[in-house]
Amino acid sequence: MRDKIAAPAGMLAELTHRCPLGCPYCSNPIELEKAAGELDTATWKRVLSEAAAAGVLHVHLSGGEPCVRRDIVELTAHCAEAGLYSNLITSGVGLTRDLFEALVAAGLDHIQLSIQDAEATSADRIAGYEGAFARKREVAAWTTAAGLPLTVNAVMHRANVSRAGRMVELAVLLGARRIEVAHTQYYGWAMVNRAALMPSREETETAVAEVEALRKKHEGRIVIDHVVPDYHARFPKACMNGWGRRTLNVTPSGRILPCHAAAMIPGLEFWSVMEHSLAEAWYDSPAFNIFRGTEWMKEPCRSCDRREIDFGGCRCQALALTGDARNADPICHLSPDHAIAQEIAAQQAPDVAPDYVYRRMKTKA
Repeated sequence: MRDKIAAPAGMLAELTHRCPLGCPYCSNPIELEKAAGELDTATWKRVLSEAAAAGVLHVHLSGGEPCVRRDIVELTAHCAEAGLYSNLITSGVGLTRDLFEALVAAGLDHIQLSIQDAEATSADRIAGYEGAFARKREVAAWTTAAGLPLTVNAVMHRANVSRAGRMVELAVLLGARRIEVAHTQYYGWAMVNRAALMPSREETETAVAEVEALRKKHEGRIVIDHVVPDYHARFPKACMNGWGRRTLNVTPSGRILPCHAAAMIPGLEFWSVMEHSLAEAWYDSPAFNIFRGTEWMKEPCRSCDRREIDFGGCRCQALALTGDARNADPICHLSPDHAIAQEIAAQQAPDVAPDYVYRRMKTKA
């Protein structure tokens, strides 16, 4: 079996779930892991070395906010020593100039900066943190001045979808080499806040057209990765490019996951870095093999010509909408549950969006 599985190319190292921001669509799980349970420095360094030995080429140092870890410089330096391309995924908040310069000196390769809106007031409200937008612009300036490649993450939803184009133009202004315009995917915190976050079909289609026009306008100047919204699509996206095909995640406490949201699926057995190596988990753990490939699929996926294109779609979305992670992703128009997604997409948004349930360590969602 092992000889049929390619080595992992990337790893998301979730160093912590602590974060000064409270974004209501955060990809962290509802049950956030506490600081007391986080892996220590020596363990993370071992995990990073194991990642390099297993074939991983690039590591995303993420969170929460990875810069709240006092050992972030040491871990970044270890990535460089192990031959791993390091990408810091940061809110920018809490990243001081001294810390930034220490990270650059340690060999950091790339910064991926989340920006919540093109307007400061709205951006700070979405983040739940006054002054966040100004700090992000400052961090972007440090990054480009240091010659590091900058990626901007822009998650689109009801509060900012009308400024999708302005988000792209802001990324160009900041000197970013890449922007990921990703429409919100509704599970975890985003599912809790779906009524407040989901834009109308008309708003979504306008934003998609605007971003696609800007892709042509800025071709050769900035790479625009456009993750279109699920609920208005005919086919699902290949979650993580296929379960257990290219990347893996390690949580703050050391659980090894096929994707950042996989822990929401009940009944899966997740191995820990405290008991198994990354390579053992990648090739042999039940959680990685349960949805790997196509043999697990039910109809209509099993006989579909797209089964090795979208791999049945998102397992977490299938669970969230149908109650069974083995079902076809209801986003697909061939799914027997597609009406569920259609009904949600057709719902009339309230005139006044509900208040956000902000993502906090002590939030009861």
